[in-house]
Amino acid sequence: MDTLLPKQFTELSLHSLMQSHVHSAQLNEQVFQQLNPEEHVQTLRIKLEPIPLKPIHEETIVAAVDTSTMKIAETNAGSVLAVRGANVWKQNENYRYTRLGPFIFHVTDDNKSELYDALESSYFPSIRGQNRHNSPSLWQMPTRIATLLERWQQSMLTKTIENGLILFDGSLTAGTPDTPTHRMKETLSNGRSRKNTILAFSKMTNLRVHGCLITEFKSDQRPPYLLETTGLRLKPPMVTLGAVYVAKLSKGNCAFRLDIDQEVPSDSRIMAVRKLLGNDLVSQSYPETLRLAHILCTFTANEVLAMRRFITRKCGLHIINRPDMHKLLFGPFGKGESYS
Repeated sequence: MDTLLPKQFTELSLHSLMQSHVHSAQLNEQVFQQLNPEEHVQTLRIKLEPIPLKPIHEETIVAAVDTSTMKIAETNAGSVLAVRGANVWKQNENYRYTRLGPFIFHVTDDNKSELYDALESSYFPSIRGQNRHNSPSLWQMPTRIATLLERWQQSMLTKTIENGLILFDGSLTAGTPDTPTHRMKETLSNGRSRKNTILAFSKMTNLRVHGCLITEFKSDQRPPYLLETTGLRLKPPMVTLGAVYVAKLSKGNCAFRLDIDQEVPSDSRIMAVRKLLGNDLVSQSYPETLRLAHILCTFTANEVLAMRRFITRKCGLHIINRPDMHKLLFGPFGKGESYS
């Protein structure tokens, strides 16, 4: 596996931190959610005739990717953030995993463009310098860096797994600054060339039919089953590269938006979901492999304390506690900054 990007993450992480010894840091435990807003033309339709699913127990590798990011402190020049990724795969009835990170960055207005361009050019050397005008703003950096790491992990799985199922967290929507269309198309193409099928599960979706979220449509069919949607058209430059389904894979109230590579024939898409049911545990309609990827990349309280200790002792950052103005002004009625 090509390890160029993790090396760049480590080198630039340490470089950004060692330049920040003169700055004071403010604690901040805000977790950044990777949102994927979608504005779509109201042509979406849903087929209420369910597609029943019978598990196929043919031995198939199931692999999943996820990343998380957290802003662990603020300085008078910028922010200190941490990023981590996890790959999980199930083979021969065993789960295995690889974790990358945590990578800790001190991001400022002065270094954000150089930092992001260096990371992106490590991922796509052929476009070095071409996207400099797309460098994110300071507040976008946590999610953009995490997304870059996630896209690299996804690309590596498509190049190293054969005849498998690769699970993404999120959708197969492209055309956003952090997910260019050509990048997603290349990843999907690499997956198909090695006879993999890519399935993307979205924990949240804004897609609605007649004002109702697509995941709220139910059927009398006993799970597992799929509901197919048609007619989704996104406003340029955004585009969806997957066929969109509602996945109800187990008993309970949970259902998820499921995107499957639209270049894969319809019958093969359904067979891929059936193989998933036959090779992975599914609880609350969610695959265990993807659940483990999320758990393994999430930061615990002890890890946050360790990272703060690291940047204090090794990088010379002085962490200070800025008073919470909501609680200072309103006492027990102050909800804190995260609720403002």
